[in-house]
Amino acid sequence: MNESLNQAIWNKYIAPTERKPGAFVGVEFEFPLLNLEKKPVCLPDVQNVVRDFAEQFGFSEQKADANDNLYSLTNPENGDNLSFDCSYNTLELSFGIEENIHVLNKRFRTYFAFLQEHLKSAGHMLTGMGINPHHQYHTYDPIANDRYRMLHHHLHAYRNYGDVFYHDIPQFSMLAAASQVQLDVQKEEIIPSIHAFNLLEPFKAVLFANSYLDKLPERLLSRDYLWRYSSQGYNPHNLGMYETEIQNLDEYLAYVRSQSIYCVQKGEKYLHFKPIPLSEYLHLNTVTGTYFDGTAWQEFTFCPEAEDIAHHRSFKFADLTYRGTIEFRSACEQPVRDVFTHAAFHAGLARKLPELTALLDSDSVLYHHGYNASELRELLTYRKLPAFISQKQLSSQLLRILELAEAGLSERGFQEEIFLEPLFERAELLTNPAKNFLTGLEHGDSLETWIAYYAEL
Repeated sequence: MNESLNQAIWNKYIAPTERKPGAFVGVEFEFPLLNLEKKPVCLPDVQNVVRDFAEQFGFSEQKADANDNLYSLTNPENGDNLSFDCSYNTLELSFGIEENIHVLNKRFRTYFAFLQEHLKSAGHMLTGMGINPHHQYHTYDPIANDRYRMLHHHLHAYRNYGDVFYHDIPQFSMLAAASQVQLDVQKEEIIPSIHAFNLLEPFKAVLFANSYLDKLPERLLSRDYLWRYSSQGYNPHNLGMYETEIQNLDEYLAYVRSQSIYCVQKGEKYLHFKPIPLSEYLHLNTVTGTYFDGTAWQEFTFCPEAEDIAHHRSFKFADLTYRGTIEFRSACEQPVRDVFTHAAFHAGLARKLPELTALLDSDSVLYHHGYNASELRELLTYRKLPAFISQKQLSSQLLRILELAEAGLSERGFQEEIFLEPLFERAELLTNPAKNFLTGLEHGDSLETWIAYYAEL
């Protein structure tokens, strides 16, 4: 049984990396959607804008939910996609892969400008924050399709998933927003990439924090907490950082086997169940899951199969995907003018992986003070830096990391270094969008001022 599971994992995650090297970049941006009247999103008005967008830009491949609302639109020529994430409170733009980030930026600016103009005319807007600043005004209904109904039900079932701590914000997926990037990876780069980028995570918390939540007032980066202490974190191996040093692909396969599966699709039924480690899943004779039959939630019992690995989902900060890429998903959404900082940062550093590894392996600014990488990441999500960290040394180390990213981008040859400019200022001042936002509020700025500022192209 383990052999068939290993083969299924290999086929899904490792086999796609056994191809010619590429330098492609894929990006996804999740933007909070706000009703300017401080009311729930008016879905008919937003749907009108979405349909106008589809007509304007040729997004002809369309998916509608059970209420005939469009939730996903794709341009068949370039693979760009507009969608809503979990609910209609978050609008996502993702792009077909390109080598040159400038090409992606040009398309992004065109799409965003159109959306923002038309949404504002309809009394709404998008902004670049990692927590929807109008979350208290929203309703939290999932998109009416099988996938998002299942996820909503799973997140609200945390009370049934064990005697461990969970927060009481199961709707967090409808108010949190991320900036994600995928980069091509070769098989021999998988383990070195996971090692280096895992060590990088505490430094990234300083640069990219942008998810202040009033319920967690001491944190600049609440997304980590919201994910970790939800039902998605029932098995800690399914998300966040790697707490163990993975040495080779056999150990990577073992790590994936230790992750849990919590949903499958059987025919027309999209089922979820209490998370089960993959290493145990295939040894079970039956599993009973819950699905929505169009009216109510029902139970259904099925036999686990190796093919169910297709529905395995993990949310590691650096995660190998079925596309032959590593996806980096720990960054909050950034202010709109800075949305490509995250992609450029990773694209540059991936090009300088040996140098990045050497720098982080020898680091003494954060490391070698009694904390591992995961503990450091947690400490650096807070507003106040730990006392053992020298601010001057931290600033200098961040600048060294950014200089490596800049050199990597220079080697890519597309003049993408310009996208890093906001990060150099953040490193020098040890600031980030969440810190700037809170400082502004403390000096008397209105919330609306910062919503508008972080919405500017």
